[in-house]
Amino acid sequence: MTTNNGMNALTWSLLLALGLIWGGSFFFARIAVHSVPPFTLVFLRLSLAALALHLYIAGRLQIYDLLRTHWRQFLLLGLINNAIPHVLIFIGQTQMGAGLASILNATTPIWTVLIGNHFTTDERLTPAKLAGCLTGLAGTIVLLGPSVTGAAAIPLWALLLPILAAISYGFAATYAKRFKGMAPPVVAAGQLTGSSIIMLPAAILVDHPWTLATPPASVIAAILGMALLSTALAYILYFRIMALAGATNASLVTLLVPPSAILLGFLFLGERLGLPEIIGMLLIGAGLLILDGRVYARLPPGASRR
Repeated sequence: MTTNNGMNALTWSLLLALGLIWGGSFFFARIAVHSVPPFTLVFLRLSLAALALHLYIAGRLQIYDLLRTHWRQFLLLGLINNAIPHVLIFIGQTQMGAGLASILNATTPIWTVLIGNHFTTDERLTPAKLAGCLTGLAGTIVLLGPSVTGAAAIPLWALLLPILAAISYGFAATYAKRFKGMAPPVVAAGQLTGSSIIMLPAAILVDHPWTLATPPASVIAAILGMALLSTALAYILYFRIMALAGATNASLVTLLVPPSAILLGFLFLGERLGLPEIIGMLLIGAGLLILDGRVYARLPPGASRR
């Protein structure tokens, strides 16, 4: 049965699975960052995911021709959509749990709207979108408040890193519009290939990975989980949902990632959220719902939607 928003049992199942998998990326990262330094961890995640997607595409969809003719664009997209945000998130996660990092990073749609309004002509900031952005930003301020006042153990700089990552994702979402018409799996493989090339010298120069001790089995499993599940498989699921139900419905996954990361952190890492984190999460979630627009779509005829 298909609902009036284009979603049926299959797409809801895929969406829930994607939310769990993307939430799992913060869980896996929290396990791995204490044994593998961030730059090397990012390179491993991106390169393994790129290899998996190349195997999945298997030379189809003109991927090699497109990589050759659009390599500069893929490098830039990989920089702002993979390399920079992943490094920022992983450094931040050396100081905070999976749940809090995922909540802060869930502000991505808010920054995407603000950036799109400033740099494009087709993303105008309506009163409803402004209300959603302000609500989400209020939640962000609540999350940062304890660290600003010195009442929290997590340093402010660490909390700012997932937010900066979300801003980078916002720029990437705006830039990615120029890839319209290109097969989505090719875009995913292209940007992961580009970001892997960027991260290889960065990891060598910063981390000297040849000096690192062999990580335990749990960390190796976490790295494989991040690369193969939370990156390669996640892209495949995301594009499948977009094909079945459209980009707007696929964007609902943003609301599912923090609960998944919080649940995994609670069950397996013993993480707990304090009152400011809960309030901030609820405000950010409310802001995302307002941005999504379904709240207004369900208003009765004649009700104000402004």
